[in-house]
Parts: sequence; C-alpha cells; structure tokens
Amino acid sequence: MTAIRQLALPFGHAAHYDAGGFLPDASNAEARAWLDAPWPDGRLALWGGEGCGKTHLLHAWAERTGAMLLPGPAVRGLLHRPVAGGLAVDDADVAPEEPLLHLLNAAAEAHLPVLLAARDAPGRWPTRLPDLASRLRATAAVALHTPEDALLRALLARLLTDRQLAVAEPLQDWLLLRLPRHPAALREAAARLDRAALAQGRGVTRALVAEVLAECGDEEPVVETDTSLRSGLFPVDLA
Repeated sequence: MTAIRQLALPFGHAAHYDAGGFLPDASNAEARAWLDAPWPDGRLALWGGEGCGKTHLLHAWAERTGAMLLPGPAVRGLLHRPVAGGLAVDDADVAPEEPLLHLLNAAAEAHLPVLLAARDAPGRWPTRLPDLASRLRATAAVALHTPEDALLRALLARLLTDRQLAVAEPLQDWLLLRLPRHPAALREAAARLDRAALAQGRGVTRALVAEVLAECGDEEPVVETDTSLRSGLFPVDLA
C-alpha cells in the first residue's frame, strides 16, 4: 500500500512575546537590569544577534509602560507621535534616517523614553545624517550575549511545545548537541521539524530529526511571518 504524504500548508507561526514567557539568563541579566534603571537622555538600545531575546524584552517593556511599539520601517509612515508611555522601535537600524531623527527629537522634547532594538550597537550603524549619528552615539547601549546551555535547553523545549511537538527529552538533548549554539538555529530547527512532521504525517522520531538536521545544511532557511508587530498599532503608510 502506498503511503499518503500530507501536504504541509505554509501557515505562519506567530512568536509570543508576553513578559511571563521570557527566559531569564546570565546572558540577558544586564539588559533586564537596564530596563528598570534611568537611561541617559531617556534613550536605550538593546542589541545582539538574531533570537537573543531583544525583541521579547522590547515587547515586555512596551506592554509594561504603555509605550507605542512599531517596526523600524514603519517610522517613515508614522501618523502621530506618542503622547505618553514612550516609544519602542524594533529593527531600529533599518528605520529611515530622517523620520527616525525627527522621532527621537520629538520624544526628547516631550520627555518620553525611547527603547530601540537592533543587531548592532547604535554607534556602529551606518548613517548619513550627522545629527542622527550624534544622537545614536549618545544612546546608552546594552548587549544581549550568547545564551548559556540551560537557557538553550529551556528555549528548545518551549519552541517545540509551542508547536505542539511531542519530543522526548533525550531526543531534545541529542538535537541540541548537533545544532549551532544560538537561538536562531533552534527556532529554525523547530520550524523544520514542525513542517516535516506534518508533511510526513508522523511524530518526531530520531530518524526525522536526523533528516531535518541534514536538510538544514542544504536548503534556504524557513521564513515565517511574525505578525505580532502588526496588530493593535496605528495606521501607517509605508509607500
């Protein structure tokens, strides 16, 4: 009898950024401490590699303070400035320069805090505008470092649980030993396992994990749309 292969539909898996779901670790302890401290000039930048937790902290801070939250490219089409709570900008290093400068100036005049998140420290962003470069250099910046093993193990378990994938702990450990030691690799592996298990209509076994690990080195990364920054915000024109 021929086995029926299930079609894996490309539904996006939205990330969850609630404060209770953040995993504290020595790698993010300094950043967490800075969020509760006064910031020079009312600005702070969280920076680090993909999946290190900076976006999660950005969301948690915005939820706690009532700050306006938006992705960097949306700065160009912002139709109104925040009047309270402050401003949180994700992927701030790809925000258009002039609108970002105007936004930082407006926040400073209104004495509103601004939290930025990016891959690199703001003093290293390539900028054309001298005034923006000056403000970015004056922005306090704190790095989120490579997570420790305990956090990576907990993160992998969380990612698999979020996707309703039942994977025995010994198999999770086996997978963790064979993945690069950074969160982005874990997210990629969880996404691929989810797709493979659905397509093949079977649970996650060691054989399936081995197949996915082999494919990770041969294929383009799985790109999934994170819709979390698109809901409950404000109208923007990105044209």
